[in-house]
Amino acid sequence: MINRSRLQTAGLLTFLVLAWGISWPIYKIALAYTPPLLFSGMRTLFGGLLLAVFLWPRRSQIRWKSRWPIYVVSSLFNVILYYGLQTYGLRLVPSGLFSVLVYLQPVLVGLLAWLWLEEPMSLLKVAGLVLGFLGVTAVSLEGLHGPVAGLGIALALITGAGWAIGTVYVKKTSGRVDSMWLVALQFLIGGAVLTAAGSVTERWSSITWNLPYEAGLVFGIVIGISASWAVYFHLVNSGDASKVASFTFLVPLIAVGSGTLFLHERFTLNLILGLVLIVASIGLVNRKGKPAAGSKQRTVAAGESGGAGC
Repeated sequence: MINRSRLQTAGLLTFLVLAWGISWPIYKIALAYTPPLLFSGMRTLFGGLLLAVFLWPRRSQIRWKSRWPIYVVSSLFNVILYYGLQTYGLRLVPSGLFSVLVYLQPVLVGLLAWLWLEEPMSLLKVAGLVLGFLGVTAVSLEGLHGPVAGLGIALALITGAGWAIGTVYVKKTSGRVDSMWLVALQFLIGGAVLTAAGSVTERWSSITWNLPYEAGLVFGIVIGISASWAVYFHLVNSGDASKVASFTFLVPLIAVGSGTLFLHERFTLNLILGLVLIVASIGLVNRKGKPAAGSKQRTVAAGESGGAGC
């Protein structure tokens, strides 16, 4: 029974990491045939709707009148900023580079959790933050050629920062809302906002309804939003949050590898160095170490994040 449970957990973790990793090049391909906001809005809105259908028997746990601010704030950072900026940014820089910069998020979560949640800041975490900064610098040097590349890097960093803030906010408000309904409603709210914004600023007629676009949209709705987030919270609720955090370190590597393989994107020395430093930094930030002087202890683990992938 134990072996079967471990095998199931390993399978779910593998699915989660692969789903988030390959989503970057898949979305980049689809973006050639659709305006960015409409694409983000449709896949998040319908992804949230799909989750809500399965959760409908538990609708009494929503408690909208008293909990609506939590759903709205979570949707702002985890959906509107994260998915909106992500979709624009993927048009400006290679998917691998963008994903590496966005996945600086766990490093930022470590810092924000120390400042906001009073979680311990160990020497290992400090070292990890320094390595993360060096990794971002190494990766960014290759892409800083003109205003377009610079804008793409800026959008990636803002995307990661918004996701980090949303993650810490969800942890701050944990226990006050049903976690699965939080996922569904944040996507319903955020998806509706993104779709409305896209309807005003973009044209529906600009969408090319072909196989690459439709496949990317369906993948985003079913796998990228509904299935991956459901798996993520299943693992968190079953006590595997730290494993989820450690395995998601592989997401940027998978994104870069798949982008290189399928999109023929460059795999440079700077990108390799940045990947190594960022992965090392995330590992150090999430490892337990002796608290640094002045740090306050909290029991919330840094790996139990409320944000997720693509």
